[in-house]
Amino acid sequence: MSVHRELGSGFPEIIYQRSLGVELVAAGIGFQGEVHLPVFYKETPIGSRRVDFLVEEHVLVELKATNELLPLHHAQVINYLKAYRLEVALLINFGETSLKFKRFVHNTSRP
Repeated sequence: MSVHRELGSGFPEIIYQRSLGVELVAAGIGFQGEVHLPVFYKETPIGSRRVDFLVEEHVLVELKATNELLPLHHAQVINYLKAYRLEVALLINFGETSLKFKRFVHNTSRP
């Protein structure tokens, strides 16, 4: 929230990503930025894709800087959770006049 409060909307996603990284470091929160995670199809790793942040090795953080979050963005995060075999994600949109975010949970014990 402090990033959005400081910068407002209108910047490209990379500006928010770098600013959020500064905030996470200041808060002492462990994270990796722009990390490549393996993508699984069924039980087989089939490649890797970059994620904006992986926080404390368990929480995927996907950033957007768009006018509004769409169902397509929600579907993207849900698919990421399945493909990366993660349980929790946070989708944050810095592009609106008010910061918008949504938490997603996926039960990884089921296929």
